Amino acid sequence: MNTSTIPHHRLLARTATFSRLPAALCPHSSPFTVRMSLSETAPSLAVVGVTGAVGQEFLSVLSDRSFPYRSIKLLASKRSAGKRITFEDQSYGVEELTPESFRGVDIALFSAGGSISKEFGPVAVECGSVVVDNSSAFRMDENVPLVIPEVNPEAMAGVKLGKGGLIANPNCSTIICLMAATPLHRRAKVLRMVVSTYQAASGAGAAAMEELEQQTREVLEGKKPTCKIFSQQYAFNLFSHNAPVLSNGYNEEEMKLVKETRKIWNDMNVKVTATCIRVPVMRAHAESINLQFETPLDEDTARDILRSAPGVVVIDDRNANHFPTPLEVSNKDDVAVGRIRRDVSQDENYGLDIFVCGDQIRKGAALNAVQIAEMLL
Repeated sequence: MNTSTIPHHRLLARTATFSRLPAALCPHSSPFTVRMSLSETAPSLAVVGVTGAVGQEFLSVLSDRSFPYRSIKLLASKRSAGKRITFEDQSYGVEELTPESFRGVDIALFSAGGSISKEFGPVAVECGSVVVDNSSAFRMDENVPLVIPEVNPEAMAGVKLGKGGLIANPNCSTIICLMAATPLHRRAKVLRMVVSTYQAASGAGAAAMEELEQQTREVLEGKKPTCKIFSQQYAFNLFSHNAPVLSNGYNEEEMKLVKETRKIWNDMNVKVTATCIRVPVMRAHAESINLQFETPLDEDTARDILRSAPGVVVIDDRNANHFPTPLEVSNKDDVAVGRIRRDVSQDENYGLDIFVCGDQIRKGAALNAVQIAEMLL
């Protein structure tokens, strides 16, 4: 069935067959559950770019969190139109994205690239949809809120269902960084932040993840690695992030961290510098963050602050040398923080070093967008 919106009429359903998470990691899943997400009074949804890595994760997160909806459209490019996707035990036809796609849609989750967002985002808003956009198209637009729900929910206070509007999802590295840095910033005010990222293949999409897997097999078999997504070998290697390098020597990914942090914290004076690196990890980013504070903050207090921060889990066992790893956070919602220690290069307790890991596809993209959508309800 390749028609437009397909309503649900079930009140009872098995847990979503779409979700790839094990039951232990899905607090909303069970072998058999009352599915309260299906409601005639709930908003209608559209997922743009549904066949991509983040688009697929949108569906998983919507299901895991029992997001309420009365209908859902799955939208993608013309070449993907007609494909079938099973979501919560229902088979849906992927529809071609057109200007008419957003008629009757209350919330549209976009993850199809900046050019598609620029073309169709305003169209969706004109149709009355609230667009939550995962691209960089609108992040630095002063009229578009850039939101991490745990960090600056007040930024989207003026956006209401039924009136249309745009909300930008920050860059994945920014989200993962600020989930950990913001609770400390609120206590001691960050004056300067130095970030080094170790970014997974997932940040470059499903094709990059497939290429990393293919290259790994090829290298182990003694073959020349296939390099289509990246211009150099990715498996068993690391290199500067593949974003274009700007005239100041920083690449676009690094400057996103600088500019987005200032906008989200509403502080144009905070000093931020970043170095972004691609590492051969499948789907979770890691970041080393050095913080300089206006007022002293000791490591024990910082650890307590982070333990109470929403969406953050502390993994900081020095005796066992156990700290956050990408594998531990893959497919999980929380951002993990560890290696919490005083920066010995700064006087007294005016500086801290921390190490952060977060699932780029989940909290770094799809989960953050769905949490924004939840705030609209």
